[in-house]
Amino acid sequence: MGALPAEAIQLRVGLPAARVLAADDQEETRRVLQRALVALGYEVEVACDGIEALAKLPLGVDLVLVDARMPGLDGFEVTRRIRADPEHSDLPIIMVTGLDSREDRLRAVEAGVNDFISKPFELTELRLRTASLLRLKAATDTLKRHRAELEHVVAKRTADLRLALDGMAEAQRNTYAAYLDAIRRLVIAAEYKDRDTAAHIERIGLYSELLASRLNLPPGEVEVIRYASPMHDVGKIGIPDAVLLNPRKLDAEQWEIMKQHTAIGARILHGSPSPLLQMGELVARTHHERWDGTGYPAGLSGEGIPLAGRICAVADVFDAMTSNRHYRDALPNETVWEMIEAEKAHHFDPTVVDVFVACREAVEVIQRQSQGG
Repeated sequence: MGALPAEAIQLRVGLPAARVLAADDQEETRRVLQRALVALGYEVEVACDGIEALAKLPLGVDLVLVDARMPGLDGFEVTRRIRADPEHSDLPIIMVTGLDSREDRLRAVEAGVNDFISKPFELTELRLRTASLLRLKAATDTLKRHRAELEHVVAKRTADLRLALDGMAEAQRNTYAAYLDAIRRLVIAAEYKDRDTAAHIERIGLYSELLASRLNLPPGEVEVIRYASPMHDVGKIGIPDAVLLNPRKLDAEQWEIMKQHTAIGARILHGSPSPLLQMGELVARTHHERWDGTGYPAGLSGEGIPLAGRICAVADVFDAMTSNRHYRDALPNETVWEMIEAEKAHHFDPTVVDVFVACREAVEVIQRQSQGG
């Protein structure tokens, strides 16, 4: 490893911007390596031992030349520590060594060395081996940059998509809210003639929602029942005022007319693709059916009555009996609870009654809040 020939000093190959770290405990070897690497066009950092070599890695090193035998941390340990550092784990390492044994070279490979240069080295070998690993390093860096740029693009597009989806979700929520409001106004129109029952439809929805939830129905079904049950009396819009607002007990003919509100409501809501309006049709048609089969309009009985109709029946009767109407005053809660329990397995589904009674406190909270109490 004598002085380099003049033509070698002028040689410029490899990657001009590459920074090479040469670690060797022999000052003469460091000097020769430095001259040779500068001649090859590299920026060079030198280290006199393994500790200094590791300390200089943050300088932006692209390639490490490390001596196998150094005091303290030898080349094998330096290599292992570089490989253990996530920031520099893919840094190419060439071991400059006079070790020729197969065992030493296998040990170096196991530590993570990429290539070897034997002492004394030749400039051509140094040029070829460094250039090869630096090309690999450049390709790896390009791939990492591309991956980082791709991740940035994906992250930005994901953020933009999330923002767009949030906007879409908000628009859908607004549309759904407008849809529910339109249905609510339809129901209010049906109830408008009977001013004593204006708040009745709101409470029916809340009572029915509570019942459906306590019966462990799926959340989506609970919500549908919540908004469908207030449609139970929408058919009253087709009942003449003389019957609907009669302050006295209806005679047989008038009662037959009043009973038609179930069929009228079902016809109004029939044929919609909306699950909510389909449930509303079901409730309108079946909320006056009775568990024992004596209800109307179809005389259904037991579990032949859709569950939504059985739920609405209990909620409807409770609220009707505890509310003031133009033809009578409200009954006390205690009386109505007793009446509902007495009608278990006659008018009402026994299970629905049991659940309704079990959540009496929650029912009366809804009642008080609706009445401003």
